Amino acid sequence: MCGITGAIGRITPDIGSAVQRMTDAQAHRGPDDHGSWRSDSGEAFRGACFGFRRLAIIDLSRDGHQPMIDAESGHVLVFNGEIYNFRELRAELEQLGDRFKSQCDTEVLLVGYRRWGLDVLPRLRGMFAFALWDAAQRKVVIARDRLGIKPLYVCEVNQASGAGTLLFASELRSLLASELIQRRLNPDALQAFLWNGFIPGPDTIIDGIRLLPAGTVGMVDPATGRCELNRYWELPQESAQPGAIDRLQHELRVSMGQHLLSDVPLGVFLSGGIDSSAMTALAVESAGSGEAVQTFNISFDEARFDESRHARAVASALGTRHHDIRVTEQRFKAQLDDALHSLDQPTFDAINTYFVSRAVREAGITVALAGTGGDELFGGYRTFVEVPKAARAARRLRWLPESITHPLGAGITRLKLGAFGEIPPQTRWGKLADMLATRGRMVDAYQVSYSLFTRDVQQSLLCGKIGEIKFGLSRARAHELSRLIEHSSALHAVSTLELSSYVGERLLRDTDAASMAVSLECRVPLLDHVVVESAAAVDSATRFHPLGRKQILKRLAMPGLDPGLFDRPKSGFELPIEKWCRRQLKSQVAELLADVPLCDSVGLDSDTVARLWRSFEAGAPGMYWSRIWAVYVLLWWCREHRVTL
Repeated sequence: MCGITGAIGRITPDIGSAVQRMTDAQAHRGPDDHGSWRSDSGEAFRGACFGFRRLAIIDLSRDGHQPMIDAESGHVLVFNGEIYNFRELRAELEQLGDRFKSQCDTEVLLVGYRRWGLDVLPRLRGMFAFALWDAAQRKVVIARDRLGIKPLYVCEVNQASGAGTLLFASELRSLLASELIQRRLNPDALQAFLWNGFIPGPDTIIDGIRLLPAGTVGMVDPATGRCELNRYWELPQESAQPGAIDRLQHELRVSMGQHLLSDVPLGVFLSGGIDSSAMTALAVESAGSGEAVQTFNISFDEARFDESRHARAVASALGTRHHDIRVTEQRFKAQLDDALHSLDQPTFDAINTYFVSRAVREAGITVALAGTGGDELFGGYRTFVEVPKAARAARRLRWLPESITHPLGAGITRLKLGAFGEIPPQTRWGKLADMLATRGRMVDAYQVSYSLFTRDVQQSLLCGKIGEIKFGLSRARAHELSRLIEHSSALHAVSTLELSSYVGERLLRDTDAASMAVSLECRVPLLDHVVVESAAAVDSATRFHPLGRKQILKRLAMPGLDPGLFDRPKSGFELPIEKWCRRQLKSQVAELLADVPLCDSVGLDSDTVARLWRSFEAGAPGMYWSRIWAVYVLLWWCREHRVTL
């Protein structure tokens, strides 16, 4: 796990210095080693320049130093992530006559590219983002893993001579540190953020910086600056294949065995829910009778948020070395600035990951396993019920123009909820007009179900300046998602949308930034692409039903555990931020939201922001902490990084 940076195109001394600044800005991603490389010598040339920071996980020796150069071909690699099947690939390459100097997966990828070229990508099982200088073609290959677990940001900059250079980095803030990019807010990204609470890729909060899509490989020609992108993998279509359940069970165990490979201390996040408990059970089984698996749980003084007793019960049943780490309101406030500084882009959902990551790292752990993906793969959310139902209802009225459905939805909301205050209800009933406007399109219905604010409130927040973004997505992204689910059943369609949007564009990016801020590698065994493909091959009646129970995961991953351990209402891992916003953090949040010049600088209507805060204080329907927190984080991030419209 590392941080990579670089430039492709015309490399001048200024570009070289910028890459060094970018590399230094990612020191937290790799405190163990660093390095740099240039394809040519001289004051200026057309080629590539790479930078690297290392967090040593496999082969802790200097043999794992990057940028790594293949002496036989001259290829050079900077690589962030883990190739979990590198031992199998290494054995295959050795049978073909290749030899290795190190014990790390980086060299396997480098030698594999020399042997197979781009055909190495379908062979990789892991999480990764890398840039590889192909010495024979004098081109650079950039690639990102199938699910988008590891990020890679790119941006083209033009120099005084008019020559273009492509910069890349593991973090957006690293690109800002180059001092070659204007800190200008992307208006479409701002609109998307106010809908989603995060910015769906490939756009980012900064105009001109883009995220390389998941499952994509690009070939960059330094001579012309041209970058040709191609997808090498997409989320699988559903099928009902014979023996699919046995295959899924097998691949769950293979994935866990591979994810446990580490030369540094490893632990498992254990909340006591089904997903984290399944990961813990698989880890205990795979580890065998050796040293006990270490598990970690965050607990709170606020009883409604504290799930520690459930985590302890599972840990006791599985025989793990369990650690309960308490986060108090005072500790939260003391570490909040550090948590906010960990955000690579504005998002309302990374603070919890930062606190658990920091606690685990301080306990001496370098690699942590999480249960991310279980709800999305096996129907754990209410969206699996609510989105198809809402889409069907809206489809029945799709023949009505929006000039009728909008007042109709608003009228029904008033009848249902009665009079309301300064901000209309932001509840499911409050979103009725927006849901009717989807005309029953599944992607749009899914987006409405997750929206932070209704379209009317969002328009007020943006002073009426609504651009091309509709229902929180660009036209291109909405079209791509619609194509992915075109022939899917309703349940598989929701699963695909959850994996593409909620997981791919929010959870994974938040997890990467928050965990790497404290130099912790977070692994997600359920999002191994072979596990995802195996789940899609299980017929829906078995995979999803009964909805919300994830029965198949309990059956395949932890058959020996007492089902009574999970006989309770579902609750996700959540910090008591809502309570804290009303107490110790109240003045801090209120002060920032009342900063009129700051609101103006990022394009927010200060009067609407003030009404949102008053509505939150008054406990207005649907004015949950997440909505206030999203606006607070946006303003904080833009102020901190000097980003304006």
